[in-house]
Amino acid sequence: MKIVIAGAGEVGYELSKVLSIEKHDVTVIDERKKCLQRVLENLDVLTVEGNATSPNVLVEAGAQDADLMVAVTSVDEVNIIASMMAKRLGVKRVIARVRNNELSRPDSPLTPSELGIDVLIHPEESAANEIHQLVKRASATDVVSLADGQLQLVGLRVEKNSDIINTTLEDLAESYSEIPFRVVAISRRGRTIIPRGNNQIMPLDHIFIITKVEHIRDIVEATGHKDVSLRRIMIAGGDEVGRMLARKLSKDKQKWEIKLIEPNPDIATEIANNQRDILVLNGDPTDPNLLVVEGIQEMDAFVSVTEDEESNIISCLMSKHLEVKKAVALVSKPQYIPLSQTIGIDAVVNVKASASDEIHRHIRQGQLLTVKALQGIKAEIMEVVAGKNCDISDKPIHSIGIPEGIVIGGILSGDSAEVATGDSVIKKGDRVIVLALPNAINQVEKLF
Repeated sequence: MKIVIAGAGEVGYELSKVLSIEKHDVTVIDERKKCLQRVLENLDVLTVEGNATSPNVLVEAGAQDADLMVAVTSVDEVNIIASMMAKRLGVKRVIARVRNNELSRPDSPLTPSELGIDVLIHPEESAANEIHQLVKRASATDVVSLADGQLQLVGLRVEKNSDIINTTLEDLAESYSEIPFRVVAISRRGRTIIPRGNNQIMPLDHIFIITKVEHIRDIVEATGHKDVSLRRIMIAGGDEVGRMLARKLSKDKQKWEIKLIEPNPDIATEIANNQRDILVLNGDPTDPNLLVVEGIQEMDAFVSVTEDEESNIISCLMSKHLEVKKAVALVSKPQYIPLSQTIGIDAVVNVKASASDEIHRHIRQGQLLTVKALQGIKAEIMEVVAGKNCDISDKPIHSIGIPEGIVIGGILSGDSAEVATGDSVIKKGDRVIVLALPNAINQVEKLF
């Protein structure tokens, strides 16, 4: 597929990296020489220096022959204009990142398609959805719903007091034989392991498990955690992510007591007027004294989503020191993700990674139904339809010879989902849950 990406920032760079690994023909446009230099030095893609709103620059990048245009610059207006021009030049499909939510509202006077945009990505909403899932599951560092919500992938840190330390995965499966589950990946000191039965679980391993939703409590307790329910939550920051998160929590069946702190008095007043069921405070959410005065130590969960990511990390560390059960920080620099989890923050969410995941999912739509990159681990979880020409169907998984870097975690056959074992059989038309390292993703498509 020929793809033009406008914007070589973090989202554009990550997309280019993944798509080039998948052997797509990628061209990146940006005005900044430094960003393009980084792309050229590290990735197998073409670059064009210039403004994406220039028709000549788009033509130089090959937009007239492109299958897809992805506009992910940091400026909404540039993304919208570039999308309109690319569509006029003949690009078959356009995906644009737009932070302003006016276009996505039902009462908007203009629809995205009228501006040449086929898919509109709102990165802040993607991040708010991710945080919403995380705070609903107290002990998890990652939560991904799969197989129409019947299965979940959860990331859990193995505590030093856990009974499963030094246990092999074979012995673990035998000890908990009444619970269907599969350990599909282990992150150990920054290294990603696609495990086999003889791999042992070590203290502070970050393990990723697929299981049925009803068995998550048992799995969580086995790793040394208590799956407590959370009720009181403090949100530091009332920008887009904080506002959307508060709205989602207030609509939950689970009744939350929500306290939100926002430094801008106008924004705080607006949130308070629109969200009568939450307590809104006007103050500096990065001020430790204010957080203590407002009762951070009494909260079950603390979420810091201000624009200052260093303050988000520090505030979350302070909340953990005060024994808050769950702390989630919003970050934008990828290098902070493994660091923050090492120093004790329960989970981090990267707005740019959330946007990149969503765009990637739309690019891969068709046979690949879900694509999700996991924080702190170099692997992706995806749902794949076993196609008509699938060679591995109607055979037990243990006899297939799955390539290195790939593990099958679950199968949705009709309306029934099951956790995959060596004896499971994949039939044509089944939806199969696969975890794969980046260099093995092409092999997943060939397998199915």
